[in-house]
Amino acid sequence: MSLSLIQSRALLGLSAPSVCVEVHLANGLPSFTLVGLADTEVKEARERVRSALQNSGLEFPSNKRITVNLAPADLPKDSGRFDLPIALGLLAASGVVDASRMAAHEFAGELSLGGELRPVRGALAMALAQATQTATAQGTATTTLVLPPGSAEEAALVPGTQVVRARHLLDVVRQFRPEGADASGPDDAPDDSGWATLRSATPQPAATGPDLSDVKGQAGARRALEIAAAGGHSLLMSGPPGAGKSMLAHRFAGLLPPLDTQQALETAAIASLAGRFSMDRWGQRPTVAPHHSASPVALVGGGSPPKPGEISLAHHGVLFLDELPEFPRAALEALREPLETGQVRISRAAQHTEFPARFQLIAAMNPCPCGYLGHPTVACKDTPDQIARYQGKLSGPLLDRIDLHVDVPALPPHELLSPTTGTHAGAESTATVRERVARAHSRAIARQGCTNQALQGQALEQHATLDDASRQFLNKAAARLGWSARSTHRALKVARTIADLAGADTLTVAHLAEAVQYRRGLHTKG
Repeated sequence: MSLSLIQSRALLGLSAPSVCVEVHLANGLPSFTLVGLADTEVKEARERVRSALQNSGLEFPSNKRITVNLAPADLPKDSGRFDLPIALGLLAASGVVDASRMAAHEFAGELSLGGELRPVRGALAMALAQATQTATAQGTATTTLVLPPGSAEEAALVPGTQVVRARHLLDVVRQFRPEGADASGPDDAPDDSGWATLRSATPQPAATGPDLSDVKGQAGARRALEIAAAGGHSLLMSGPPGAGKSMLAHRFAGLLPPLDTQQALETAAIASLAGRFSMDRWGQRPTVAPHHSASPVALVGGGSPPKPGEISLAHHGVLFLDELPEFPRAALEALREPLETGQVRISRAAQHTEFPARFQLIAAMNPCPCGYLGHPTVACKDTPDQIARYQGKLSGPLLDRIDLHVDVPALPPHELLSPTTGTHAGAESTATVRERVARAHSRAIARQGCTNQALQGQALEQHATLDDASRQFLNKAAARLGWSARSTHRALKVARTIADLAGADTLTVAHLAEAVQYRRGLHTKG
């Protein structure tokens, strides 16, 4: 036959729409035309496919007019994932392989010049899209994904997905030769071990990161971390250099409840899109810490085609922004909408893409440019104007969206050099705090179906009810501190988390008083 159809998938954000690779061989002047809104990487597949076929001992139809169409034509295509389906389309149109036997398969993979298959990014997104499509189309046979090593193992993490790993182009060709054809292939063909069916399997999460017991002292900051972990709240730590802000932030992810299977798949799929997925990190909440020179596009995502930014890579995990005032103002302001909605919407003239970004923001900053404002032994060298300009880099609307603000003071030498064993606050381990966090988190989920930070509107009024004394206290605090409606509601959510940690069903003045302490200084900045 002179026309063949091979199924594959493109990447558009976190979705992976189906793509039909149509290959037509016709008489005429020899040429190789590739159409279908393909970018430069896809167009370069012509040379990779030509060399891979010839070096694998397979015939390339060089005396034909070759037309390859990637349908639908208005869907952008990128990367080398279409090398394998294009090569199989040429072989099917030439009669080397049976196209009808490949109808129930989807193919993706980059080809080396020697015919080996190389991994492609986004394999998890492809498997998730294929599983969703199969689930919604009742009565449709399950499609098998054929992927290179590395990509196949990623796709096999999706429950119910049929995945085959192929190491070489010849491994695929051998499986789909027409009946009665010579199945041996070229003399240098790889053995059958290159074609393997992988079973869907979910590995056990690896061990967690550094322990909270490494941090000495800082009882106030540790308490704020516990509240933030239990309720899904954002946190800003302010203190002099070397006080332990970064140590606390890098131990925060270990306090969070474990990911369920769907959350782990979403996190891994986004990492796969960016080429950062590692099987060793499966099931762990990510901690993403971009440098303060990161641009707005690096933080929220973008490009052509759009790719996820750092905040999407922190989905279901932690985004740690150290030296917060040093980030570009535009980059910080771009965080405002994702902090509220949990999504990033990237709009361009040609297309519109959405990435999930439900992260917990943990930020750290110095109180002044030199860092020693309020230090007990080191004098601050900055003028009031310099301090005001430094703190003014953080806008009021951004600070309004940060639930907790805590000071991290410098530790005195005798506390810093004390042993790590004993009954002081620094001896409490991550496991101990995580147990309390898990109980409070489970309490909130059982009561309202979401974390306290996600409460909105009537749900907040229903699950964070106030008696007369509590309402009067919160009204006075909000009026005296000049809070906005958002600040008042966020303080109420924090108080609900504090009550959950205490095992209380109703809010009291004590819970509200502690919540107010974590927002006292926010109204002065901006």
